[in-house]
Amino acid sequence: MLESKHADFLVIGGGSGGIASARRAAKYGAKVILVEFNRLGGLCVNNGCVPKKVCWNAAHILEGITLSKEYGFDTSASHTWATLKANRDAYIARLNGIYAKLLTNSGVEVIFGRARFVGPDIISVDDSLLITATNILIATGSQPRVLDIPGKEHFLTSDAFFALETLPSSALLIGSGYISCELACVFNTFGTKATIAMREDYPLIAYDREATTKLMEQMSKDGVTFLPSSNIVEIKKTDEGLHAFFDNGQNFVYEKIFLNIGRDAYVDDLNLEAAGVQMVGLRKIQVDEYEATTNPHIYAIGDVTKKLQLTPIAIAAGRKLAERLFNGQVDLKQDYTNVPAVIFTHPPLGTVGITEQQARAQYGDDNVKVYRSSFTNMFFALTEHKELTFMKLICVGPEERVVGLHGVGRGIDEMIQGFAVAVKMGATKRDFDNTVAIHPTASEEYVTMV
Repeated sequence: MLESKHADFLVIGGGSGGIASARRAAKYGAKVILVEFNRLGGLCVNNGCVPKKVCWNAAHILEGITLSKEYGFDTSASHTWATLKANRDAYIARLNGIYAKLLTNSGVEVIFGRARFVGPDIISVDDSLLITATNILIATGSQPRVLDIPGKEHFLTSDAFFALETLPSSALLIGSGYISCELACVFNTFGTKATIAMREDYPLIAYDREATTKLMEQMSKDGVTFLPSSNIVEIKKTDEGLHAFFDNGQNFVYEKIFLNIGRDAYVDDLNLEAAGVQMVGLRKIQVDEYEATTNPHIYAIGDVTKKLQLTPIAIAAGRKLAERLFNGQVDLKQDYTNVPAVIFTHPPLGTVGITEQQARAQYGDDNVKVYRSSFTNMFFALTEHKELTFMKLICVGPEERVVGLHGVGRGIDEMIQGFAVAVKMGATKRDFDNTVAIHPTASEEYVTMV
């Protein structure tokens, strides 16, 4: 007979969203069990945001060293990728341990193993334990989408990037989303010839077109190659390397090829049919505005759904779910509007609110006014290398309410958070104009645009 347990709240998935929701529920006295088959922290901590930012920091330092001579420094850059990888991996391992301690201290029982639904309110873990629960949260994250073409076995994923012991001489990145753009910039900074192949004529199609075009221009200037309107159709391994063939007749050879065409819900082993949980397009779990699935006692948050795939959103949604279920805040739900985000390219791209395209479609051309500023950051005043900074405000109506704020350039990643508060509060262009600038900074451009 199998061992059995019961929980008020069963969380499947130990990523940032699942952990946050589990801890918040336990705070209110719920008996919480969290099941995870891999390392705690999920994609963000183990193969996403955190190790990515470490690599971005390393590239950022290298860029600074390279430019330091013109500031009077006698320096040279000698870098060992293996050292960076070892230190980064050790840091991630420490984070795994911190998450485990936080869960234990919060009173959450953690069980390592693979969960599988055997009924609408019951799962088995590795076929050795049964857990029933009053409420269940699915927060299992996502997995890389595959592409079925001849030679597909030669594709690597973004996960494989973090396993690299040495850097390749050349790398092809299939897909024009933020993963390809971020990895291409790290590769390029450290001397790998990086190429991005994309279906469209420009990258990051979900973001403001003008901002992404400016970013593409700067990345191209810095050495990243873009292959627009290029769909890979075959890969052949030759003595020269991996031969990539495209539907437009072009073909090139690379040492490594990474596939980054999107991510699908990681639910392959969950047996969702037994739980009465339906999918949207076979790739994401269907949820309503309260994160409830088609089974009213089962919820889903984060990358496993079609909603915004950002770690802070998963954390916020998970905590609000716990507040609603266990702290009586029955109407509480996550607001998915005006969510800030940053693409950690070189230079970074930051955004909050809607794009110019969206504003014109929603409010009409006559009701939209756009303010722009392009300049070279003062950091590059003494250097031969010049890097663009581009800033943009999108305003609507006679009051010129700011509905979109976008930027590309050094320091944008740290500026966006503060300006996101203003956009979320409904600030107008006049509010921006009435704010005294901090000089000399790049961010002052947002409050001095005319």
